[in-house]
Amino acid sequence: MLSAHYVGNTSIEIRTTEAVAPSKGEVQIAVAFVGICGTDLHILHGSMDARITHSGIIGHEMSGTIAAIGPGVTEWRLGDAVTVMPLAWDGTCPACIAGHTHICQNLDFIGIDSTGALQEYWNVPASTLVRLPDGMPLEHAALVEPTAVAAHDVRRSGVGPGDKALVIGGGPIGVLIATVAHDAGAEVRLFEVDRERRAAAAALGIEVADPTAPGAAEEIEAWTGGAGADVVFEVSGSAAAVLTATSFVKVRGTLVIVAIHPQPRPVDLHRVFWRELTIVGARVYEREDFEHAASLLARGVIPASALITETVPLTDTASAFAMLESGRAMKVLVDARSGQR
Repeated sequence: MLSAHYVGNTSIEIRTTEAVAPSKGEVQIAVAFVGICGTDLHILHGSMDARITHSGIIGHEMSGTIAAIGPGVTEWRLGDAVTVMPLAWDGTCPACIAGHTHICQNLDFIGIDSTGALQEYWNVPASTLVRLPDGMPLEHAALVEPTAVAAHDVRRSGVGPGDKALVIGGGPIGVLIATVAHDAGAEVRLFEVDRERRAAAAALGIEVADPTAPGAAEEIEAWTGGAGADVVFEVSGSAAAVLTATSFVKVRGTLVIVAIHPQPRPVDLHRVFWRELTIVGARVYEREDFEHAASLLARGVIPASALITETVPLTDTASAFAMLESGRAMKVLVDARSGQR
């Protein structure tokens, strides 16, 4: 089978290896599509080398069908259409005992800490499988994982009907958060500095503005009647955005930190104190978020076809990374089906 390997120095190599049978409690997935995301770009640039101690096969946004079933697995059948919630926890740490298994203190994020989906056949624990709704295109199903991120972020925020939500950052996750929050009944505005990303978001019907443009802050003030937004999602990863984000939150409102900030950031704690703000971290997802994400895609709430701007074969995986990094694409998929029997 073919597989794509991160080998360091911003390089991807395509290799031919032998598929192995699934072990006890595992299934083998014939991978259909794999999405490339910002975390994968961090890996490509060496930011997570300490965690990539396995084969170098990464990838965690995916869809596929079951090709083989290991011993002891009884609830799945050959051909079932699935995606994977790529989390494995130890069940014994304080976080797990408290019921927060998705942020286990010894979490194995499959596709980062262990071998991922950028291969034709992928063996995973059956416990990680999520069944896809009947009839969902496998291309669209590759968006379940990033949509689950957005679903978790919105659920953590507590945003509801009639609330005003400001999303800072118009990349794929920001657009998904805006869409999921709107489906939850919120009025949504999006801040994005990149002109092409603003145009892409506007084409999806999202109200979007350039936060660096004159009058942008005043527009939010007018939109909220001077109160500030009920919820602000910081998705950009920008130090400047973190510093200014609290200025857009209403009294006793909520700031949700979604982006990965590899360095400590200045935060306006006076504003947090003065308005009694709540700051919430939102990381990965839980199974209910995956199930909600699959439902959103099945109902057509998520504009999957518009978000998928490019699909390349597994042999061209390096070009998928290049397209995403250039900013020319919202979501790039890798088609892993070329050599499957």
